[in-house]
Amino acid sequence: QVQLVESGGGLVQPGGSLRLSCVASGNIFSRASLSWYRQGPRSGRDMVATISGTGRDQYVGSARGRFTISRDNAKNTVYLEMTNLKPEDTGVYYCKLISGNDVYWGQGTQVTVSS
Repeated sequence: QVQLVESGGGLVQPGGSLRLSCVASGNIFSRASLSWYRQGPRSGRDMVATISGTGRDQYVGSARGRFTISRDNAKNTVYLEMTNLKPEDTGVYYCKLISGNDVYWGQGTQVTVSS
């Protein structure tokens, strides 16, 4: 069983930055695909960024150019560096791990962008 624990959320002013972390238990991390999702106050859970087992990263929508996803296989950790944050970035951020047919989610970390 894999457990994912996110951290790093908080309250930040528009234009600020945050770095989210997600630590995974188990021994499948290095081969897994990892993603960050955001669930806004009045929206569903949407993908923000993803990184493959080979390190290829992709971004969705307004995350391009502002967010960076990265992984440290030695630490079983995936990161989401967020810069120039906007109020519409507010939401609960979840990490997701896919390995073969298995999918795991973390419990989420709240990010609030407000002045």
